[in-house]
Amino acid sequence: MKQMQPLTITGGQIVTPSGVAPGSVRLADGLIAAIGADVAPQDGDAVIEARGMLIAPGIVDLGVFAIDKPAFHFGGITRAALMPDQSLPLDYPSRVAHVAKSGKPDLWVHPLAAATRSLEGAELAEIALMRDAGARAVATGRSWIADSGVMLRLCQYAAMLDLTVIAHPEDAALTTGAAATAGEIATRLGLPSAPAEAEALALARDIVLAEMSGARVHFRQVTTAAGFAAVRAAKARGVRVTCGITPAHLLLSDLATADFRTFTRLSPPLRSEADRQAARDAVADGTIDVIGSGHDPRGPEDKRLPFADAEPGMAGAETLLAMVLGLVRDELIDLSRAFDLLSATPAALLGVDAGVIEVGREADIAVVDADAPWVINRTKMGATGDNTPFDRQGAQGRVRNLIKGGVPIAL
Repeated sequence: MKQMQPLTITGGQIVTPSGVAPGSVRLADGLIAAIGADVAPQDGDAVIEARGMLIAPGIVDLGVFAIDKPAFHFGGITRAALMPDQSLPLDYPSRVAHVAKSGKPDLWVHPLAAATRSLEGAELAEIALMRDAGARAVATGRSWIADSGVMLRLCQYAAMLDLTVIAHPEDAALTTGAAATAGEIATRLGLPSAPAEAEALALARDIVLAEMSGARVHFRQVTTAAGFAAVRAAKARGVRVTCGITPAHLLLSDLATADFRTFTRLSPPLRSEADRQAARDAVADGTIDVIGSGHDPRGPEDKRLPFADAEPGMAGAETLLAMVLGLVRDELIDLSRAFDLLSATPAALLGVDAGVIEVGREADIAVVDADAPWVINRTKMGATGDNTPFDRQGAQGRVRNLIKGGVPIAL
């Protein structure tokens, strides 16, 4: 999709890493051409009147399990990094190449190469060939690589190729078969559970391997107080680690599972209230680098089951932006930090020239009415599955215009 006509977005509040300021943004040839209060449309430009709304970078959603264009466009997502856990794992260059082309022109899908063949954690896949086919990072998938030798070789190889390793930090020897976090709630409900320390154990080993190899390692979801402490300490001594989280683990605790509603059956499972508060502190102090949707839609055949038998996962693309804007209203973070978590840092980890409103960057822009109220209704969602833990919850923040590569997308 090539931009045929320059486009100027006028009269908005531009969200940049340095703050939010009134102004206009001009897009030409698929790139951001000009930014500022003195930018005006030129002859022949198409014009979008932002009317005081936010002019923000398109969201770069790091680590989704399915591609749902209507849901992504609704949520302001212009790029999505697809996890390798597909019906055919992304462990061959041909599969990676196919996925890399699948969303264009109005959504760029960045495939994450499977770290090991068939995601079995035993033998490294052809990572260099998959990088050449379009993989933007390498991921362990839904599971942890238990073999430390394999994980070390992965980190060394990824460091040589300058690829980020996206890891799932849970020790499977402790979590297999678990549906909840061990504690009072799981005991009362009689659910099979695993200790929260399974996360810190996995993190401790992988942080050591990251330090040994010099690799860039991103832990896709860190959700416990002990986990945040481990990441915080590693960063302090210069280890190249980052971590992410989903809105569910920031806004919900294991109390949300008390009615056995399977839409709250997630991976990792919801944590204690103390861990949830630690997660909010970790967002505020910069320990958490990315907030992703964790988009993993599940149909009724996966969710209309007893809680322990249901598949974990949630449809998160449509609610991601609104939930993060809620953190801004709570004064936990400001708007610049919000879009650093949603766009700038994910783009940097993937090595794509997007995620920031800056001259010369890709023209991926969302015009957002941050105060627009709406009610999350799973029956009206555009995702292939409607399993949101936020069903019937009030929210604020709607995307009014979405631009990919300088071209408006119909919403």
